[in-house]
Amino acid sequence: MHSLVRLACLLAAAPALAAPPIAAERIKADVATLASDGFAGRGPGEAGEDRTIAFLEKSFAAAGLKPAGDNGGWTQAVPLVRLDRAPGATLGLTVGEVATPLVLGRDATLALRRPGATALAGAALVFAGYGIVGRFGGQDHDPYQGVDMAGKVAVVLANDPDFEAGSEGSGRDLGFEGRRLVFAGRIGAKFEAAARAGAVGVLVIHEDAAASYPWLQVASGDRLPAMAAAPLAVSPLQFSGWLHGDVAARLLAAARLDLAAAKTRARDAGFTAVPLGASVTVTGTLTARLFTSYNVIGVLPGARRPAEVVLYGAHWDANGSNGPDASGDAIRNGAVDNATGTAELLEVARAFAQGPKSARSVVFAAWTAEEKGLLGSDFYAGRPVFPLASTVAVINLDPHVVLPAARNIELVGSGRTDLEGALKAAAATLGLRVDDEPNPEAGWYFRSDHYPFARRGVPALSFRAGRDLVDGGTAKGDALVSAYNATRYHQPSDQFMPDWTFAGTAQEASVAYLVGRKLAEGSDWPMWNSGNEYAPLRAAGPK
Repeated sequence: MHSLVRLACLLAAAPALAAPPIAAERIKADVATLASDGFAGRGPGEAGEDRTIAFLEKSFAAAGLKPAGDNGGWTQAVPLVRLDRAPGATLGLTVGEVATPLVLGRDATLALRRPGATALAGAALVFAGYGIVGRFGGQDHDPYQGVDMAGKVAVVLANDPDFEAGSEGSGRDLGFEGRRLVFAGRIGAKFEAAARAGAVGVLVIHEDAAASYPWLQVASGDRLPAMAAAPLAVSPLQFSGWLHGDVAARLLAAARLDLAAAKTRARDAGFTAVPLGASVTVTGTLTARLFTSYNVIGVLPGARRPAEVVLYGAHWDANGSNGPDASGDAIRNGAVDNATGTAELLEVARAFAQGPKSARSVVFAAWTAEEKGLLGSDFYAGRPVFPLASTVAVINLDPHVVLPAARNIELVGSGRTDLEGALKAAAATLGLRVDDEPNPEAGWYFRSDHYPFARRGVPALSFRAGRDLVDGGTAKGDALVSAYNATRYHQPSDQFMPDWTFAGTAQEASVAYLVGRKLAEGSDWPMWNSGNEYAPLRAAGPK
C-alpha cells in the first residue's frame, strides 16, 4: 500500500515555499459575476443555467484548460427530472376527533414523491424514534422490527442516538460515532429504511441543533422544486416532510409522550415504533419534467502520467428563482453557496496553468444539481470521463461562509484518509493549522460533491476556511457563521457583499492548490485509513 508520508514530509520541510498564485481579487470578481441577478440563481434547467455554462466554458478556456466533456466539448450532459408540487396541496393532522390543517411553509413542509395526484386519507402515524436501521456498537437497531407499517406514516427524530446522549449525563457509549453523524442518521437513509418497512410516508421532527439548520431554511425550502436522476425511479413512499418542533411536541403530548423522554426511550437498541393515535391526510399533485443539465469539465493534461488524474470539483448551481422571501426577492443568488467555491475552482485552475506542467493530469469539474442531491457529481462518478481507478484523489471546494483571514482550516469528516496528513502539511506552509470541523453532527461529509467519489472508493478531501480569525478569534468567526446559518443559508439573502475581502477564501484555495500540486507532481497513491468502510473499494494503483 502506498502512503502519503513522503508527500507530507516534503511539504513540512518547505516552510519557505512561495505562496501559490491565488488572488482574492479575482475570486471576488468571479463571485460578483456568478451571484449577480443576471445569473438568476443558477438553477439547473432554469434561465440562469445557459449563462452560467457559457461563463464557465469561457473562464476554463481563458485559464488554459482543454475541454474534457462529451464529444470533445466542455460539458457532460446530465439527464434530470424536475419535480414541481402544484399549488393547492394540503397536509392535515387528526388527533382523536380533532382535525387540524397544517400551513405548509409554517407548520410543516410537504414533498410529494410520486408524479401525478396523491390522495392519502387517515394514514396512521407511528413514532419510530430515530428511524435508523443497522448494527451499531454490536447491537441491531430496527424500530420497525415486528411492526406492521403498511399504509402508515413514520414520525422520526433528526440525527442519531449519540447526538444528545451525553447531555443526559449517563456517559453511555451507544456505539455510533459520538457527536459525528453516521450515514444511517441522514434523512435520506431514514426515508429508505421506512420505505423498506412498508411506510407510505415519513415526517421528521425538526429541531435546529439536531437538523443542523434552522426552521427558516426548511420552511422556505417547501416551495422549491425537487430534482432526481433520469429515468425517474418510482418511490415506495407517497410523501415526506418536516414538522415544526411545536407541532411535533403537541402531537407527542396528545399520545402522552414527552419529546425529551421519547428521545431517551428511542436510544435503546430494542426500541420499536409505537402508534401515536393520530393520522394525516395528504392531497396534491406533482408534475415531472425531463430536462438536461450539464457538468462543465476541463483538464490540464499531465506531462508524464496523463492517465492518472487529480480531480478538483465545485458545484456551480444554487437554488434558482423560486419562492420569494418577505421582501419579494425570489432569486437565491448563492453567493457563498456556491459561487465562492466555483470561483475558487477557477482560480486554482489559473494557478495550475500558470505553473509548470505536472506529471499527472489535473481535472477541474463544475458540477450541476448539488443542491438537489449531489446529482451532477454522482452522475459523473457513475459514468466518469477519467476512470475512478486512476483518479488519484478528489479535492472538493464547497465553502460555507466567506470569512476574513484566519489562523486555521477546518477539515470535514476527519480520520478517514491519509490525504489528511498532506492537508496539514500544506496548511502549515502557509502558517495555518488544521482543526476538525466544529459541528460534526451536521453530517457535512455526506452532503457535498466529494461523497459520490468517496463511497466508490476514491480518497477525497473536503475542508473550509477556518473561523479562528486573525482579527477577532473564534468568537467573531462563530458569530459570522451563526448569522449566515440563521438568516442567509439557501435564502435569497445569500447575496454578494462588496465589503467581503475573500482573505479566508484565498487561504482555502491556496491550501487546495498546494495539496493538489504535490499530488499532481508526485507518484504517491492516497489510500483510506485502515478499517475505513471505503478502503476495500480502493485499488493500490491505477488499473
